[in-house]
Amino acid sequence: MKVGFGSVVISAGVTGILSFCFLALAIGTEYWYIIEDKRSNHTDNNHLHSGLWGVSDDVQPFSEPPPSLSDSEIHMQNMHNVIAILLPLSLVLLVFGGICGLVSSLARSRALLMGAASYFLLCSLLTLSGVSLYITYSQQALEMTERRMGPEQMALVHTSFGWSMGMAWLSFILEVITGFLLLISARMAQLIQYQETVAPI
Repeated sequence: MKVGFGSVVISAGVTGILSFCFLALAIGTEYWYIIEDKRSNHTDNNHLHSGLWGVSDDVQPFSEPPPSLSDSEIHMQNMHNVIAILLPLSLVLLVFGGICGLVSSLARSRALLMGAASYFLLCSLLTLSGVSLYITYSQQALEMTERRMGPEQMALVHTSFGWSMGMAWLSFILEVITGFLLLISARMAQLIQYQETVAPI
């Protein structure tokens, strides 16, 4: 079964839209990090969740920093600021990438399709960087909390990544797929132009 140019660009459009929706959902929700605190003095806050912009309730691993910040806390704050820039920036760039992809597919221009493909792959790198940095940030925050609370207290606190993180990973995968589909469509557009050129001969 031969796949046509239209099917490929439509598939790229669908994956591009889904990647935008998943990333928007991930950024807008607060289930990036799940904290289950089983300590006896935290019975009211035994199941908490954290997003990119804060936490649902007061919780030790992501509590408000003291007035006097240490170097490690300043580093953590700077890391969080970078995350808060990278992921929304990737989301905004996806909108322009979708417009470029639409124009390129309508024009059937190999150069424009290659540019749109590169654009989506760049967006995927930004998304991957933001998600990877969030994982590093979470691990370092957990290590700082363990040093402050001690291993015995931390044994009663269970942490895991939530479904918002999963949505961000899905967005990254779909961005990569979109980029490769656009690369394929660029190759197909080149073949179509070649066939149209040699047909009269």
